[in-house]
Amino acid sequence: MAVDTARDGSTSGDRPGDGAGNEHDAHGNARREAAHPHPGADPARTPQPPSPAPGGSPSDTAPPDTTATPAPAAPPPEPGAPGSDTPDGQGGAPPRQREDGGWADRVARRSRQFAAGLAARLSGARGTAPRTPAPPPPHAPPQAHPHASPPYASGQPPREAPPEPAPPYAAPGGTGRGARDAYRSARAAFARRRDELAGGESVPAALSHSPSASRQWISDELTAAAREVADRRRTEGEAWLALLARRTLVVVWAAVGLLLLVELLTALGTGWTVARTAGLVAALVAAGGLSTAAVLHRRRGGALAPVIGEDNRLSTSRTVAAAWVLLAVFTVLVLAVQLAAASSAARRERLLSGLDLAQGAGALTVLALTCAVAVVVRRAVTVRVHGRRLQKVRADRPRAADLLTDDEGRGAFSDVQYVLVSGVAVVFAAVRLARQPERLPDLPWALALLVVVSTVTYLAGKYAEGGRPVVLSVVRAREVGDLHAPIRTGDDIEIRGAGFVPPGAGGADRLARTVVRVGTVHVHAPLIPVPGGFANPTDGVLTVPVPVEVEPGRVEVQVVTAAGVETNRYTIDVVD
Repeated sequence: MAVDTARDGSTSGDRPGDGAGNEHDAHGNARREAAHPHPGADPARTPQPPSPAPGGSPSDTAPPDTTATPAPAAPPPEPGAPGSDTPDGQGGAPPRQREDGGWADRVARRSRQFAAGLAARLSGARGTAPRTPAPPPPHAPPQAHPHASPPYASGQPPREAPPEPAPPYAAPGGTGRGARDAYRSARAAFARRRDELAGGESVPAALSHSPSASRQWISDELTAAAREVADRRRTEGEAWLALLARRTLVVVWAAVGLLLLVELLTALGTGWTVARTAGLVAALVAAGGLSTAAVLHRRRGGALAPVIGEDNRLSTSRTVAAAWVLLAVFTVLVLAVQLAAASSAARRERLLSGLDLAQGAGALTVLALTCAVAVVVRRAVTVRVHGRRLQKVRADRPRAADLLTDDEGRGAFSDVQYVLVSGVAVVFAAVRLARQPERLPDLPWALALLVVVSTVTYLAGKYAEGGRPVVLSVVRAREVGDLHAPIRTGDDIEIRGAGFVPPGAGGADRLARTVVRVGTVHVHAPLIPVPGGFANPTDGVLTVPVPVEVEPGRVEVQVVTAAGVETNRYTIDVVD
């Protein structure tokens, strides 16, 4: 009976202290369960001490006061003594504890937290995802224990793996090889995508029943892909300009080395002279000036920056004028070094007489003419572009072929003959200077007149090229088997004319910028792919749908090209 009474929690018994011992045992078990909850138990619920049996004292029914100052705890009993928690003993008051467990439990938990946090930091530094804790049992609620600590010592979520390093072409100004490879890959991917869509592949089945909807979807897909290719192309162009600046430095100093080698070879039989020294010093001074220009304009092509036009192409007129200017500067430097090294008055007089106008009248005439043509051509092109009589599209990067071709890449007669004639005249003048370094190269008047004729031809060709785009007619596009009918909203119209695609605007990203203004509605010309290119838009024909927003009646049609030039207005009749 005494055992049953103590088990039931009754305070009446023959042995004093049984009720107090049971009470201490209950509270000790509650604390241990709070510190180490059962895996299947609710971690959010704190175990409550067992309620006393009816008839117990009020102090037994009241919950323990955790805010009051606890009494001094007795020393722990020896193992095996009564009241000990060890297997050898039973009952007894446990040592002083907090609600979240004893000091040993806290030390163990802190150690586990520190180890987990250290492992998370090490795994984050290696670039691998940290080991996540095991998920809770299926029957456990998704609530955390109020006294539980975060799974990491810092209390922060684990670090994510660092991203992979970006390729060199990802940022503008990357390496030339990486940018070039990225552009080629993007262009090849676009070509494959264009050919797939041209064959009807990859088109959503929901759009296959509507030719206009599928055509617009294909155009949008190609436009987005073309913009990606354009971004790669611009990055490759910027990297190529930076590479060109370094190459110009190499070419300049290689020319100086070649001049030194030639002078050494020619001096084997006759010996070294003051003229050879003057030529080498003049070359060093000119190379130093070009190197400075290359460093200052390294983002614009280095030493070639002055001869690159506003359209990012090599200017023929500027290149020819620059060749004559370099020859003139080199000649004056050679004469100046010889004059400084001359020890006799007769020698100085002979050098000064070499600068007379009669000696270099032909060369000076050609120099003045080529420089004037470079200025006039630039002014003429600017005025014609602003007057919408000439379409200019910026090139991706300058090329050596720009000196002999037009903006479309086709060979231009006026440019070719101008470069050839001027190049022959420059070589002739350089040879005359090498033979007679004491005076200006005397260019014969016949050769000077040939250069003048070539210059006039080039100038006339520049004024004759280009023109404003024009709309000649607008008709309703008719498919095979379709009935003849007037133009209605939703129909396709075919705009015929010339100059719809500016020279150099054959890329997909620039073709997509062609816009047709139908009344007050702007319609972007759809890109219609074919194997190897596009069937729309073209330089002479545009096909666009008449939008439903257009009101029936007389409507004006106007084309805006990729260069921003507008055509004339053409009136059509739209019926209901």
